[in-house]
Amino acid sequence: MRVIRKYANRRLYDTQQSRYVTLEDLRRLILDEEPFRVEDAKSGEDLTRTILLSIIIEQEQADGEAEVFSNDLLAQFIRVYDMAQPLPLARYLEQGTQLMLEQQKRMQDQWQQAMRHSPMELMREMAEENMRFWQQAIGKGQPDKPEPKDEKGEDDDK
Repeated sequence: MRVIRKYANRRLYDTQQSRYVTLEDLRRLILDEEPFRVEDAKSGEDLTRTILLSIIIEQEQADGEAEVFSNDLLAQFIRVYDMAQPLPLARYLEQGTQLMLEQQKRMQDQWQQAMRHSPMELMREMAEENMRFWQQAIGKGQPDKPEPKDEKGEDDDK
């Protein structure tokens, strides 16, 4: 697992690549499904959750049209923390999100499969098949085949 160290000056250092990284670099690692752990450079404390939340905040602020967390949803999350017996929300959200991602991937795969068999693709495949058929049919009348005989069974060139 890749280790990222966070220094007091808020800079993040990738120990595997020996270079400083940004939240965007860490977001890329997440998208590439590369596991990492962010730790405090002095204490070794695990700061991964804090950094992941920072990445989410940055995403939410970057594109106002693609907000995932509405104000109402965030307020509901705060209320869950205040419950006497908090709901097992983390597990529910993890499972729901995983299911959603799997379904999205399945839909994309099915869409690509459907597009592979679009009407134009089907017509192209049929045209190629017809071309092969006619090439084979025409090929049978080529010189390697004996000349047809007349009605009496004799060769035409006599």
